[in-house]
This record gives sequence, C-alpha cells and structure tokens, in this order.
Amino acid sequence: MASPAASLKPQPLDIGVERIARVYAQAIIEAADGKNCRAEVIAELEQFVREVLPQVPRAREVFESPRVTVEQKAALIERIAAGRMLPTTVHALHVLARHGRLGIIAQVAAAAQRVAEEMAGQRQAIFTTAVPLSDDDQRRLVSGVEQAVGGTLAPSFVIDPDLIGGLVVRVGDTVYDQSIATGLARLGGNLHRRTIHEIQHRRDRLTSA
Repeated sequence: MASPAASLKPQPLDIGVERIARVYAQAIIEAADGKNCRAEVIAELEQFVREVLPQVPRAREVFESPRVTVEQKAALIERIAAGRMLPTTVHALHVLARHGRLGIIAQVAAAAQRVAEEMAGQRQAIFTTAVPLSDDDQRRLVSGVEQAVGGTLAPSFVIDPDLIGGLVVRVGDTVYDQSIATGLARLGGNLHRRTIHEIQHRRDRLTSA
C-alpha cells in the first residue's frame, strides 16, 4: 500500500488535455512495443520532463509557443535528445512537435505510464483527501474503489487541505466522487467531518493564541 504523499495541492485536471495525451501515449506505446523498448521509452519520456527540460533554458517556453516553428522545435529536440535517448523516444518528441503538442509532454509521459499499467492489469488511482488516512482507511478505500470499478488499482495518496467534501478519486483519466459506492460515500462523509473538526481545532488554537 502506498503511503500518503506530502501535503501538496494537486494540479487542476483538464479532461480534454488528458484525453489528447492518452491518444499520443497509446501511439507511443505501440511504437515502442514494435521495437521491444516500452519500459525504456516510458522512462526516457519521464526523464525528459523531470530532468532534461528544467536544465535547458527556455525549452518549455519554446515547446509551448505557437510562434516557434516546427523546424525550430525539431532542432531543439535534436540538440537535447538525439544521441542521448532511443530513436523511438526522439521520434515521439518529433511527432508531438509536428502536431503542436509538445506543450503537453508531461501529460503524455504520465499517460504512457498509466497505459502501460493498464496493459499489465493495473490502473493508476490517485486518492485525494483533505486529511491524512490511516493504513486501514487506505486499504478499505482502495478495496471499495476496486470493487466499484472492477479491477486492480495501483494507488497513490495526495493530501489537499482545501478539498471540499473530503475525497476525490481519479482512476486513469476518470474522476469519481463519493457516490460510486455506499462504503466510499460513507468514508467520504467521515473525512468531511474530520476536515471540519480540524479546521475548527486550528481556529480555536489561533483564537486562544
């Protein structure tokens, strides 16, 4: 069971972008499977987002800009990726550049990982809660969602103190509310009450101080 993540507020989910990213991710996975290098390509895409882009001045700005030509973007890709990454990965970056999608490379990399997990029989699930959960609560929550969606999940947990309602579950590209199962709704209600209690407790402490 994954342990709760640090208290980081998740980025807003853009369903349209997520769906587009998934289309490209599936194409990249198919191309990589044809070369028997799926794991390596996924790892290189994630490395490109996490390590390479931050080290290249203005790279992200260039990739996202509609005013930069495809040729200019292709030249930058060659400069920072050719010879350092597999040809399949470099080709994927060029395809994204030609279609004006390099600005969503982070979403494509994440979608590729999700697609690979689904093909291996697991779906990535992100549980966002307003308060930390115990290991037992995590297990019950994951079990309830697995029964509701009918499959095995690879869970991770995120804490967002500003979350209204106490609980949001994202499985793959789909976001569910507390109503997907009675048990899930009941746990969501408990989280909501715990959130209100903690807010009141913090308020009382500040008032006393």
